[in-house]
Amino acid sequence: MAKAYWITAYRSVRDPQALAAYAKLALPALEAAGGRFLVRGIPARVYEGGLEQRTVLIEFASVAQAIAAHDSPAYREALRALGNAADRDMRIVEGV
Repeated sequence: MAKAYWITAYRSVRDPQALAAYAKLALPALEAAGGRFLVRGIPARVYEGGLEQRTVLIEFASVAQAIAAHDSPAYREALRALGNAADRDMRIVEGV
């Protein structure tokens, strides 16, 4: 079974305090659901029209596990804390 990767790029952050509250809840919720954080931060360098935006990469054992983590009550609570504080692009991609 291929691993899955949850990739989030933050286009903008309107409320850094709400983002911090989200992070306090999201990190333990996603780790408890089997996620392993591989990347969290601003790119060291961008190329080819890339944007210098916060990026998060989380590894899961499978797509099903990543989806279950997203849909879990603990992560839903984190999303409530985030509210509309950030404009993000989030996707789950199956590994090769």
